Amino acid sequence: MLRRAALALVLATAAGGASANPDLLRLQRDPNQWVMANGNYSSWRYSELNQITRENVATLRPVWQFSTGVLRGHEGGPLVIGEVMYIHTPFPNKVFALDLNNPGRVIWRYEPTQDPSVIGVMCCDTVNRGPAYGDGKIILSQADTTLVALDAKTGKELWKVKNGDPAKGETSTMSPLVVGDKVLVGISGGEYGIRGHVTAYSLADGKLVWRAHSVGPDNEILFDPQKTTHLGQPVGANSSLKTWEGDQWKIGGGATWGWLSYDPDLNLVYYGSGNPGTWNPSQRPGDNKWSMTIFARDASTGMARWVYQMTPHDEWDYDGVNEMILVDNLQVGNQRIAKALVHFDRNGFGYTLNRENGQLLVAQKFDPAVNWATHVDMETGRPQVVKEFSTRAGGEDKNTQNICPAALGTKDQQPAAYSPRTGMFYVPTNHVCMDYEPFRVSYTAGQPFIGATLSMYPPKGSDNLGNFIAWDAGQGKILWSKPERFSVWSGALATAGDIAFYGTLEGHLKAVDVRDGKELFSYRTPSGIIGNINTFTHRGKQYVAVMSGVGGWAGIGMAAGLTGESEGLGAVGAYKSLADYTQLGGVLTVFAVPN
Repeated sequence: MLRRAALALVLATAAGGASANPDLLRLQRDPNQWVMANGNYSSWRYSELNQITRENVATLRPVWQFSTGVLRGHEGGPLVIGEVMYIHTPFPNKVFALDLNNPGRVIWRYEPTQDPSVIGVMCCDTVNRGPAYGDGKIILSQADTTLVALDAKTGKELWKVKNGDPAKGETSTMSPLVVGDKVLVGISGGEYGIRGHVTAYSLADGKLVWRAHSVGPDNEILFDPQKTTHLGQPVGANSSLKTWEGDQWKIGGGATWGWLSYDPDLNLVYYGSGNPGTWNPSQRPGDNKWSMTIFARDASTGMARWVYQMTPHDEWDYDGVNEMILVDNLQVGNQRIAKALVHFDRNGFGYTLNRENGQLLVAQKFDPAVNWATHVDMETGRPQVVKEFSTRAGGEDKNTQNICPAALGTKDQQPAAYSPRTGMFYVPTNHVCMDYEPFRVSYTAGQPFIGATLSMYPPKGSDNLGNFIAWDAGQGKILWSKPERFSVWSGALATAGDIAFYGTLEGHLKAVDVRDGKELFSYRTPSGIIGNINTFTHRGKQYVAVMSGVGGWAGIGMAAGLTGESEGLGAVGAYKSLADYTQLGGVLTVFAVPN
């Protein structure tokens, strides 16, 4: 009861933010619904529902299913607003409104008309991580970068706007976020020499409010040289331009296709940027700021409050776009941090920062196999790179071997969960290493701008490609780890029933005890799970829902019919046996404990 009271107090205090959306602040506090992709603005992926417990979860059974009719990878997850569930698909990005009073009945469906040529410039499958909700609208970011607002009751188009240009390699896979009277959305295309940005549009009519690029001059990245800080120090004038050679920043990458979080009390939005272009580090000397960076921006203006670059001069494609989990009153050593940010980066380090000022508090490996750096210098924030695993150490055409993690990271976009009951984080991870051979590449708009050949495999001495772990963000320590045959590519869910849920690439929905990781439940769905689990109630009964449909980067071989060991940006070889365990197909499965 005390934990719930404390949680309610935190959320009530946060409601005072000037730019907050009162309706969404209220709805995110209602555990009976699931109104944001990651559950709440803090990206907890946690539910106060507790009908399903450690004691009864073994009796969980599927109660209804719905086929989307689309193959390819189904990332993201359902939204539940009132008595309607909203689900989505990969390209062509259909949206279905399903009647929970008559499970599986379609109230309305929306299928946008898109040029299928956009599929050819989507990096790692045709995934989409789901729509957003706000003020009676469902907001969808389509593969072709069209942002569209639909009437939540009817599916009617209310407005739409183009956020990018697929002819340049710009696409969209992310879930937008509604903040106040704005919709925030990023852009994909780091493998095509695009320049990443986050853009705020008016929720009312789709008009552009502000746009903040990841790299470039101060007026385009929305930096104040004296007020925007990095590790507590002003960044100074043109902090990005100084770290690129000539005009390379114009094709500098820093895509923003991951997750967005928001602190209504501070009115700050948090997100990460991706890899610099090209993957060949020899072609772009310098730190390549502000790719691979955590941004804290004012939600009203887009101005950057602070930044922290995790992987300067990235040599491994360790995109920094994974979710930012916002936690209050976190004990870190001998100090209690009123407002903390926890981030599990592709580079294999779990970071804890003060989200008010960007102070770095913890940076520790969340997979023991990580070897590309020994540690992070806590004063400079720089990882200490092991020369043996530097991909530029031997120049172009040198195949650097046994780098851990692989380019898809110790964790990719699959979001972790946080339980305020335990204070622990539950993290789906990859346990994969790689060989990486850079080569020289030239830029042509709309053509791949990669410049490296990769192959992936398990770490030496391991036969598993994934783990599901519990993490202490105050100590930077793994508390327990549960191995899986393949990467755990689904989003996690923690509940007040003291259970953590996740899905496997073979298609199992699993529930484990939050205390020790003991497996309590497993059910095999029709296809591999790369979607995110959620929970809700209908007519007083708790349900658990997940989209299955194998694909994504880990499953790109199956999704796109690739067979070469180094295809799929290196992933196909590592996951070639996945086809022995599952098949393609998009299906929503809803579970409940029998009465």
